[in-house]
Amino acid sequence: MQKHGFRTPFLRDAFIEGEAKGEAKGKAEGKAEGKAEAILEVLAARGLPVGVRVRARVRGCSDLATLDRWLRRAAVVTRAGEVLQED
Repeated sequence: MQKHGFRTPFLRDAFIEGEAKGEAKGKAEGKAEGKAEAILEVLAARGLPVGVRVRARVRGCSDLATLDRWLRRAAVVTRAGEVLQED
């Protein structure tokens, strides 16, 4: 963290809290992006063509539990679209 000349402890604390929240959000977004790319890589490695709709939905998802479920499915499905099917 950079040193800033805050006039009050409240402003300093608010800045630190905002910085921490931003960092946490960035990490979560990075994890989601990584999992989405892993899903697409697994499908590609298995030789399954991935359509534009599936690719967009996978890349647009930010829910880590959903992405984990889709990643497990990517290892066993016979068509890429099956990854997105509900249980």
